[in-house]
Amino acid sequence: MMARLLGALCVAAIATVVMLTGSLGARVDRQGAQLTELTINSGAVGRRLPVSVVVPGGSGGPRRRPLLIFLHGRGGNQRSFLNGAMFAALARLGVRAPIVAFPYGGDHSYWHDRTDGAWGRYVMTEVIPRVVRRFKANGSRIAIGGVSMGGFGAYDLARLHPARFCAVGGHSPALWQSSAQTAPGAFDNSRDFARHDVIAAARASPARFTRQPVWLDAGRADPFRAGDHAFVAALRADHAGLIARTWPGGHNGAYWNSHWSSYLGFYADALARCKR
Repeated sequence: MMARLLGALCVAAIATVVMLTGSLGARVDRQGAQLTELTINSGAVGRRLPVSVVVPGGSGGPRRRPLLIFLHGRGGNQRSFLNGAMFAALARLGVRAPIVAFPYGGDHSYWHDRTDGAWGRYVMTEVIPRVVRRFKANGSRIAIGGVSMGGFGAYDLARLHPARFCAVGGHSPALWQSSAQTAPGAFDNSRDFARHDVIAAARASPARFTRQPVWLDAGRADPFRAGDHAFVAALRADHAGLIARTWPGGHNGAYWNSHWSSYLGFYADALARCKR
């Protein structure tokens, strides 16, 4: 009962704070970047789904820029992080800045294949190919990351496709150590959780994550710290390379927006070093 109550409280907090980070119609300085809104008629999910794509401004960079897929949290959408903090951090990268795609993942898909749609397959076989073709991105240099629900999804997709990404990052990732702890709606049932238990996967086969650089950060007041610590411990037990950060703050937009430079710097560095 206590675990379920904690899960419900986490959902309430996430649904409130993620929506507050979005672009709510206010004018945002895009720092010269181009914003394009795509619609994907998804066969994997059976719905028309929007994707926001940000192409950095400026010239002098690589002919085919690398690509970052960034997954939103529960209650968010494809516009949740189209704010001044993100655009400013992207502009500071200059010629190293990747194209950034923000797909929509529903309210609580947790970015995995489940009863209501193959959300993981949607990202891998529909979003990525479409963005690479449309924006002439470098299809060999792709990173994936996300916030909260999206952090979980990024790790899960990196686990399932260990040779696909140049880096994977979870920012306040929503990680649980058992099905009983999960938030309502996060998984279809206990079997669905077991199929996508990234902590158990990290303990059993850390190499599935660490074929690429791995990042995890969370605020000191984050409600998912226990699961995040277990994931970090599993990777470090295998002496795996991992960047783990704990900073002041909670599970909210103020925390994430204050760290966009660190997030995008990590992805840009990994993409520049990537050899595929």
